[in-house]
Amino acid sequence: MASYVIPYMGLLGYVGTNPNINGCVTKRLLAGLLGVESGQDAYIRGYLYERSKEVVHPYNHTVADFTIQVSNLRNRLAMCGIKDEGVVVPPQLGAENRTESNLLSADYNSLSYGRTPAEILKVLYSTGDEHIPGGFFPEGANGKIARELLEEP
Repeated sequence: MASYVIPYMGLLGYVGTNPNINGCVTKRLLAGLLGVESGQDAYIRGYLYERSKEVVHPYNHTVADFTIQVSNLRNRLAMCGIKDEGVVVPPQLGAENRTESNLLSADYNSLSYGRTPAEILKVLYSTGDEHIPGGFFPEGANGKIARELLEEP
C-alpha cells in the first residue's frame, strides 16, 4: 500500500510538465522517466487490484477502499478535479465507461492525467498549498520550481 502513494505522483508530474519542457534532450529524458514510472505504477496497481477485495487488518477496509481514499485525498489536496483514481472505480469513471477495473488510471479516452508542479507540491506537502511545506517535505522541496513557489507570498 505504501508503494501506491508516490510513484503515481511522479507519473502525473512528468505528464503535466512535458508541455513546458524545451529541448529534445530534456524531452527524451522525460519520456524515459515517464516510461519507467508508468511501468512501476502499472505493476503496483495490478498487484493491488489482484488483492482489491482483501480486508486490511486491523482497519477493516479493503485494499480497494484504501486506494480510493488515497486517490480522493490527493484529488482534494491538489484542488483540480479528478486526476487520480483508485484501482476500482464506478463504470462512469472506467476506461471508455466500460470497466470498473482501473489498472491504468486515465481519463475517459484512456489518456494519462497530468498535474502541474504546483498541484504536485500541494499533494506532497499535504497542505493543499504549494507555498506551505509539510508532509513528505517538511522543509519544502529543493528543486528550482519548488524553491520559487516557497519564496512567493
